[in-house]
Amino acid sequence: MNRLRFAAVVALLTGASSAAAQDYPYCLQGVIWGYPGNCQFTNYEQCMATASGTNAYCGINPRFSFAPPARWPHGPSHQRYSKAHT
Repeated sequence: MNRLRFAAVVALLTGASSAAAQDYPYCLQGVIWGYPGNCQFTNYEQCMATASGTNAYCGINPRFSFAPPARWPHGPSHQRYSKAHT
């Protein structure tokens, strides 16, 4: 029984439900998983393969889809423009 408790504590301390796992674009959703669900899938096919044969489905991770857009790095055209007008 002590080993089971130890394993549970280790799982909790190692971040079994860490925020980093929520950054993938697809989530396994359903009665067991809730919403947004198990969001550890990088592509839809991977999620659907996991959902196959279960009472679950795949959806888009709302944390991923509604996240603020990443800043685009300045490309070569911006560098040419700023050098020409300095």
